[in-house]
Amino acid sequence: MSFFRLSLDAAVPEVCRGGVVSLGNFDGVHLGHQTLLAEAVLLARRRDGPAVAVAFDPHPQQLLRPQTFQPILTTMAYRAELLQAYGVDHVLVFQITPEFLKLSAREFFDRVLCEKLSARGIVEGFNFGFGHGREGNTALLQAWGKQANIEVVLVPAFEFAGKPVSTSRVRAELEAGRVTGATCLLARPYRLTGTVGPGQKRGQTLGFPTANLHELETLIPANGVYAARAHVLRGADNANPSPQGRRENWPAAVNIGPNPTFGENARKVEVHLIGFQGDLYGRELSVDLLERIRDVRAFSGPAALVEQLKEDVQRTKEISELCHFPGGAIAPS
Repeated sequence: MSFFRLSLDAAVPEVCRGGVVSLGNFDGVHLGHQTLLAEAVLLARRRDGPAVAVAFDPHPQQLLRPQTFQPILTTMAYRAELLQAYGVDHVLVFQITPEFLKLSAREFFDRVLCEKLSARGIVEGFNFGFGHGREGNTALLQAWGKQANIEVVLVPAFEFAGKPVSTSRVRAELEAGRVTGATCLLARPYRLTGTVGPGQKRGQTLGFPTANLHELETLIPANGVYAARAHVLRGADNANPSPQGRRENWPAAVNIGPNPTFGENARKVEVHLIGFQGDLYGRELSVDLLERIRDVRAFSGPAALVEQLKEDVQRTKEISELCHFPGGAIAPS
């Protein structure tokens, strides 16, 4: 398995050529995306070639309509990890530029799919669009594929609870704080990843130290207190946070929002790793959100807050024990 980032003019690695490709933004890698990936892998095995997921970074909408662009659900690094976890052999990410976005549908088909990728098969959703202004549609893709002797497979919408699964549907669940609903659409808990930075250290004085997450690139769900599982790499240190080490999973209570008890209005993401001891400052920390426990609210004082935090921790432990996912957390890995 491999992960490549390329410009439009760069040569595609040979291991990614001559196989079956599925193209898209794949943000969230939800059940609909997973269905596409499974079909691509099946066709690739029949064609005796690699299954290649082709993604784009940044999202085209960030260049075309930055004022309306919504936060992403997965960082590109995590997205690539998930794409490979769901079976593809290689992940190829094209750097999106104004030049790339000007390619007509025909130019995109000829230059990217035929010349660069030498695709022998293409697997896409029923509403796939490509080329400048998404002028290319599935009918054109099938017609041009037939002319070029490329097998084109179109996959219908994957439905859950009677509605199609989509990135926007996952986003709506998260914005409402319904992380269990998002889990159903993703087939895994929603993950937040950030760098642990300084905070007020008030949690430590209350007996519930927290790691404050900074530099989050993805959508932050609605305010609330969430039961979660946090992922820590043991063997790392602050100077070199990403060497090979032992990955540990800890139950964690996550507070998203302000701290009204102490008159703080800033929206923060604070993670209390239950039972963890160690220094996390400067390290990357990921949390998988399992269930929303309660609203954020003001308490009469520190003593009342501590009593509530004790209940939050106990509830988090119970939920964490009931939730088991492959690889400790996420998708198969």
